[in-house]
Amino acid sequence: MQKPSDAKLPVTERGTSRERIVAAAEELFARLSYEGVSLRNIAQQSGVPVGLVSYHFGGKLGVYRAIFESRVPSVVEQRQAGLALAELEKNPDRRLELILKALLLPMLRLRSTEGRQHFGVILAREVSDPGSSERGIIQQMFDPVAKAFIEQLRLTLPERSDAEIHWAYQTVIGTMVYVMADVGRISRLSAGIADPDDIDGTLRHLLSILLDGLRRR
Repeated sequence: MQKPSDAKLPVTERGTSRERIVAAAEELFARLSYEGVSLRNIAQQSGVPVGLVSYHFGGKLGVYRAIFESRVPSVVEQRQAGLALAELEKNPDRRLELILKALLLPMLRLRSTEGRQHFGVILAREVSDPGSSERGIIQQMFDPVAKAFIEQLRLTLPERSDAEIHWAYQTVIGTMVYVMADVGRISRLSAGIADPDDIDGTLRHLLSILLDGLRRR
């Protein structure tokens, strides 16, 4: 069957239909997980026919990937900019702090950035989802910049073994993912003293704890 061109679609379905579908799907995936969402759910949530979702994206995975394609470039650019700044720092202690900040801050900001809170939850879930390796999103979109960070950690901590460097990176990422995915437990257990929505406070505490651990043998 021949696909309709955008010119033949109603005005309300041209131009904004793709964005409306992605926005609706982002909320659904954050709430129900990848496996819990169907193409029909996405169509109903975005107020368009199922056929239009298929036309734009081919299927559920296409919609899911589109969410990452719209969000990841900004996160990666922020990380790369932070890493470039860290590379200019001559003091190893200060460089390590800048490396961790470049890793953590772009992700933590997702919790407080209007319209991006859902993506933070989706990303945190995708990292630990058994099906993520088959989808290949993390490998394709995040592994290249991850390798750059690991190399900078290796150069900054030359006394550490390769295994220690990789575990250091995973420890930072694991901490970040847990905070991103939190839906109230951190505040509940701390009676509000530890609030992940307080980005500056969260970053300050995480940096203090992580840097203390990485600097010690």
